[in-house]
Amino acid sequence: MRQTIIHVALVVRDYDEAIEYYCQKLHFTLVEDSYQHEQTKRWVVVAPPGAKGTNLLLARASTPEEDAFIGNQTGGRVFLFLSTDDFWRDYNEMLSAGINFIREPKNAPYGTVAVFEDLYGNLWDLFQPNNQVAD
Repeated sequence: MRQTIIHVALVVRDYDEAIEYYCQKLHFTLVEDSYQHEQTKRWVVVAPPGAKGTNLLLARASTPEEDAFIGNQTGGRVFLFLSTDDFWRDYNEMLSAGINFIREPKNAPYGTVAVFEDLYGNLWDLFQPNNQVAD
């Protein structure tokens, strides 16, 4: 058996502001933006540069219950993990773009990590794993 998680749904307030944030500030690629007539909504998918696996499905809140979870889908815990091949390049570029880091970079045995929040307040790790090979 082979299975893969292809999308993680992220509840957003507005499709266009979310696309602008993820594509302009984080340099994600807009993979798809199509209108779903039968559901009167859009199917919006974005992915980090060079991604070949899981991507984000930007899902606009359509009820007051869903709206209440924008920015707090995991109760305040880090929700998403953005791996990079150059932590300091991306960290400095994100700072320049106005991304708010709520935990400063730290070096840990597993790699370099800092926590930032997206435009809605969801918490993300920016993470570069160490290139050490296990014995």
